[in-house]
Amino acid sequence: MAGKEIGRTGIRPEWIDYNGHLRDAYYAVILSDVTDGFMDAIGIDAAYRAVTHNTLYTLEMHLHYLLEVKETDEVRTDMRVIAHDKKRIHASFEMFVARHATPVCTAEAMLLHVHQGETVGSAPFPPEVMAKLAEWQQISDALPATEPGSRAMGLRSR
Repeated sequence: MAGKEIGRTGIRPEWIDYNGHLRDAYYAVILSDVTDGFMDAIGIDAAYRAVTHNTLYTLEMHLHYLLEVKETDEVRTDMRVIAHDKKRIHASFEMFVARHATPVCTAEAMLLHVHQGETVGSAPFPPEVMAKLAEWQQISDALPATEPGSRAMGLRSR
């Protein structure tokens, strides 16, 4: 297992581009949806959000497109908690399809716990969410490292 499975998604016909594969933007849609599933799993579900006015914001996301995804594929997304503190989660994702042994896409995201009141600002996780994050962290830490991880992007001068 690459990570802890967090979701499976069928590919919609309208997500397919003129090249016959998944349009790049829809990888992010899939990751956004599975992040919602992760929120539910750690206790930041709809009821929590309604009562506390707290949620997760995505601060940054890096995607690595590795192999094509076709309309006939079902995408399985695995997730790891790389690190977390009292307000942030550094998460990684791997997307798989049955016809490939290796990931079709990897991604990393920095998520921030935010209170949405009269003013919007970061907020510490409550103890019950911290406990769930610690469980995910323990599972993730026991898994072998994956690549590619974050890396700088740029053009080198010649």
